Amino acid sequence: MTDLQIYLTIAIFGGVILVIALDVIDMAVAALLGVSLLLALGLLTTDDVVEAAKTAGGPLALLFGGMVVARVLAKTGVFERVGDRFLHATGGSGRRFLLLLVAMVAPVCAFLPNATTVILVAPIIIAVARALKVDFVGPMILTAIVSNSAGMLTLVGDPATFLVGSSVGMSFGQYLRQVSLGGLLAVLAVVPMLPLLMPQIWQKQTALPPQTPPPAIQRKGFVVLALGALAVMVVLFLFGELLPTQIVPPAVAIIGASLALLVIYGVHVEPVDNVLRDVDWKTLVFLGAIFCLVQAFTKTGLLQGLSLQLYAWFGAQFTQVALLLLAGIGVLSSLLANIPVVAASLIMTKGYLVAAEAVPELAMAGGFTDWPAATVPVFIAMMFGATLGGNATLIGASANIVSVGICAAQGERVTFGRFMRYGVPITVVQLALGAAYVLAMVTLSR
Repeated sequence: MTDLQIYLTIAIFGGVILVIALDVIDMAVAALLGVSLLLALGLLTTDDVVEAAKTAGGPLALLFGGMVVARVLAKTGVFERVGDRFLHATGGSGRRFLLLLVAMVAPVCAFLPNATTVILVAPIIIAVARALKVDFVGPMILTAIVSNSAGMLTLVGDPATFLVGSSVGMSFGQYLRQVSLGGLLAVLAVVPMLPLLMPQIWQKQTALPPQTPPPAIQRKGFVVLALGALAVMVVLFLFGELLPTQIVPPAVAIIGASLALLVIYGVHVEPVDNVLRDVDWKTLVFLGAIFCLVQAFTKTGLLQGLSLQLYAWFGAQFTQVALLLLAGIGVLSSLLANIPVVAASLIMTKGYLVAAEAVPELAMAGGFTDWPAATVPVFIAMMFGATLGGNATLIGASANIVSVGICAAQGERVTFGRFMRYGVPITVVQLALGAAYVLAMVTLSR
């Protein structure tokens, strides 16, 4: 790329983010216009779009599968029954509602993709918030933030964390020993901030009507089959990659969606067309466009150049680089979908480690796992930055976008600024904890 092309790419890229942040036009339209402009100016080619589609395919498949399964489960009546129990467990207390929300979402997101979890629990959260007569937007944003944070509890909890861990050959057990405690601290950091960020809900006390027996389930066979499709998806999420065929999470999501649609078709609850029509295609299109924008930004070569610049600035001071990456990727992940940010940052980080002669040039190729212990905190810092930085804004993580889309479908449009009022304070605290955790790792390893 020439200097002029690089400047144009950055200008278009920044313009799209600014338009979304200022809520000038719909975020999906803004992203598509940005991609169209890049294509028209020749800054983004057909090959670039194909490359972006390869990167986006996995996350989009996860989202699509979760949306379909959740839509099918909505017809079972299970959400209503769980929501009724959840409501009465709150005792009409807003404080208990928020605490139970964190307790419910966090363990689920340790094993299921965060956006999928948001889709599954959203009907429960919204129904309980309405019963307590409180605005459901805050709890839905909290659901997304907790789901992103809890994604750090295990290697498979968040796509961005999985991308970093798998690229350096980190095993599930190694992740539990080295990173999971940091993920737990990130989740717990949310709790003391709830009365400050959501005081009206925290102080709310509502008298609940007497609990009545839930209505009988009409189609028990359908419920069993639909829950069976969900169970297959969960089991494959946990163990699919251990099978000889190595079924990766995106493939699991497609399998789960296919089984759920087969159940709908076989039981004749409703036409399959209705389920597919209710998929949040706008969110999927927006994320696809964002991946294209990031592909154009990566094409400028600025990230590769930063590899050498990092070495010029810091030499082999890996701790300083780790903290810089944590902060830098955290900021970038708040402005962009964190998955493409991580994909691009991995190239930069590995390039830096090669320049610092910590690893041979072979490390740039896929499948390299012989990373020295001194380099591990660098990659863990990337996980903190990518996973927790995405909590700051509504476009920072797929779970945020899904949560905002659900709110819009329920008649509540969430602006960029409204999400930031919750997301930014939590993100700042969590990234500070992440930095302390990385420093503690380095100190204890000496």
